[in-house]
Amino acid sequence: MSAALRLEQVFADCFCDSHNTVLRGGADEPLYQPARRTQQQHQIFYRDDYFASALHEVAHWCIAGAKRRQLPDYGYWYQPDGRSGRQQQEFEAVEALPQALEWHFSLACAQDFHISADNLTGETIDADSFERQVIKQAQRLCEEGLGQRAGAFRLALAEEFGGLATPQIEVFDALQNSFSRCL
Repeated sequence: MSAALRLEQVFADCFCDSHNTVLRGGADEPLYQPARRTQQQHQIFYRDDYFASALHEVAHWCIAGAKRRQLPDYGYWYQPDGRSGRQQQEFEAVEALPQALEWHFSLACAQDFHISADNLTGETIDADSFERQVIKQAQRLCEEGLGQRAGAFRLALAEEFGGLATPQIEVFDALQNSFSRCL
């Protein structure tokens, strides 16, 4: 079974029954689609079969509260690649936490983490500033905890993939130079 399918199964084992939500690969673009009818499931679609895309989309789902999980794409604003400097700052302000949570999930899966400003054709940005924001959020998650859903998912990922179940804050200091930048 591929790593992506194993990831989908871990998610299903954690949340299909309790939250009526499934994780599905193969999408052209990531999307969260709440169920339209009682008999349907909420669906988190991730790009193609990209493992990192799946982890990132689950991070958004774990952060979204109950009301947001009733809205397509959680009701979030999204401006695609090609953002202005101001739009990029807005993007980074809301994207640091999901990427930090994705980093925790990546460690649990023993996978590399790739920070992404997701603005290849837009205005030049301060990559170091965004990197520091993500690191700060990842460390804050160590101190304050991931939350119930994210914490349960991280533990299940570590069990399935053999990575770190509970990384310490120092791990992120040591690893900050080891992740790849996709800026």
